[in-house]
Amino acid sequence: MCGRLNVSDDPFVTKLLANLGIENPRETMRYGRMIGAANVISIVREKNRKRQLDDAQWWLLQEPTAQGFKPSKYTSFNTRYDKLNSPRSAGFKAYRESRCVIVAKGFGETEGKGANARYHDFYAEQGAIALGGLYRQWLHPKTQETLLSCSVITLPAHDKLMPFHTKASPLMLSQDDDTIDLWLDSSNHNTEIFTDLLKARIPHNLTVEEINKPSLFVPIGPRSSIPKD
Repeated sequence: MCGRLNVSDDPFVTKLLANLGIENPRETMRYGRMIGAANVISIVREKNRKRQLDDAQWWLLQEPTAQGFKPSKYTSFNTRYDKLNSPRSAGFKAYRESRCVIVAKGFGETEGKGANARYHDFYAEQGAIALGGLYRQWLHPKTQETLLSCSVITLPAHDKLMPFHTKASPLMLSQDDDTIDLWLDSSNHNTEIFTDLLKARIPHNLTVEEINKPSLFVPIGPRSSIPKD
């Protein structure tokens, strides 16, 4: 992923949040048509055996400043799947102890750089997407301020996405079984049960269209459908 989320005020987004046990989601959800990395987004997590919707900065690693926090110089809005089991990686402990779900209508990808860059928007057809993420909680050493940060887990590029983006694809959790329940279970530290999740899979029918640039998101090409696996 290249750091853009479509969290539009969509009925399917609201329905998914309600299905996850979030009460009055429209009153507390952070919506945005094109949310960039390092911004504050909403995450669903389990705390004290109850699910809740919280604000988190979309950049897992944080550094303390004089009065608060700032995103680390190390890019961490995504956490690569092949780093999850590396003890020295930023996501190792969070993968075992603090997983979250990021509900979105879709996501954006960039292919190429500079004048050759191309931008594509992907969004769920007749549904919303539950992205598998990680979060961390930070305590400022002087002010005692607390902050939640998060990242989206990325997988190898899916074959069906290769015509549009060749680097990676986000972890999209199935909503048709107990996958999300296991993912959010804060007492579940056995990550071996998630091995199959770390293979690129598309659980929803997606629509993709090319846009002129992320700040304007004006379609400049035909829409294409990507069927679920």
